[in-house]
Amino acid sequence: MEWFPLLKLGWLNGWILLLIEFAIQGSLLLVFPKDAVARLFDRSGWTRKQRIFIVIGKVFSLVCLVLIILTSLKMDSLLFIPGLALYVLGIAGLVVSMYNFRDTPLDQPVTRGLYRYSRHPQVVSLFFMLLGICLAIGSIPALIALLLSKVFQHISILAEEEVCLKQYGESYRAFMERVPRYFLFY
Repeated sequence: MEWFPLLKLGWLNGWILLLIEFAIQGSLLLVFPKDAVARLFDRSGWTRKQRIFIVIGKVFSLVCLVLIILTSLKMDSLLFIPGLALYVLGIAGLVVSMYNFRDTPLDQPVTRGLYRYSRHPQVVSLFFMLLGICLAIGSIPALIALLLSKVFQHISILAEEEVCLKQYGESYRAFMERVPRYFLFY
């Protein structure tokens, strides 16, 4: 891991892994029903403060993405293979959880599939995927930006859960008591 990786656009940079993820997720969003996609990105019911925190988190995410795009993959590093493994695990989790989300009726909270083990498996999967890329490029600044984005994203997740409580009532409250937020962590 490097504090000051060389930043330049190249053929073997982290953007390759991002491109694969964007292609997979984008393809799924294109074929999913429009109402399921709209539900995925619904921010109605959020307060101004909550919206500000998500924007701050997205700024850190953007910094992380730029660093990933401009940093070469460190294929000779001991962290490259574990990073690639986390990346693949994250992609697989994202695909499965997106299908779980899609297959749930709009008037019900998503509680099946990976959602039986985490209230936010898409978020956890994206974190694993990006963590894997950060390890594969060996960039400490990208890792720090990723972690900061997730701190602010946690606040948006709390907002999302408030909205779900209002929308789904007692069934979502029971779900919250039964299932951890991030797999092992409540």
